[in-house]
Amino acid sequence: MVTASRILGVEVGSTAPIFLAVLAVHVVGGLTAVITGAAAALASKGSPRHIRAGRWFYRAITAVFVTAAALAAMRWAHDWYLFVLGAVAFTAATAGFLHRRRHRPGDVGHIAGMGIAYTAMLTAFYIDNGPHLPLWDRLPVLAFWLLPAVIAARLSPERSSARRTKHGFPARRHSRRRSLASRGEMWRETLGLVTV
Repeated sequence: MVTASRILGVEVGSTAPIFLAVLAVHVVGGLTAVITGAAAALASKGSPRHIRAGRWFYRAITAVFVTAAALAAMRWAHDWYLFVLGAVAFTAATAGFLHRRRHRPGDVGHIAGMGIAYTAMLTAFYIDNGPHLPLWDRLPVLAFWLLPAVIAARLSPERSSARRTKHGFPARRHSRRRSLASRGEMWRETLGLVTV
């Protein structure tokens, strides 16, 4: 049985070499997914930067899911929910990736798939690590499950489009530069919130 240990003050599931090796790949994959997912969201849709970042995001999410499955298998009783969240993230990212790859009309499927994947990944991170992070350790457990989804809903392109229309600014008429600046501002604000 794999038992929890502490390394450099951080609690890890085990000090077994195979566990630590898989965990290292998992951490690198997770950091890559966070950075490339944000880069893709902030880049102009369809631009080479967006496409490149999106492809790296999908690769990173795949690595995160595979390693999460391996880590959960080693500590199933404690980490089964991380496998479920990893499967949700990978499935949603695959659906979003295939939506774009098959040139299906509209962006909703692509954006929703990638957004759900990013949200599920952050949810898993905070559920697993939130209780050990400064300031976050004061939040109730339910916040780790719900906060990423609440923030993601706030950043939803459909929601911000509806808000602009409600305030008398047609969504299609406002400039692309302003749209990207607003989205970038919201992402920077959110990333600041989730990395406290």
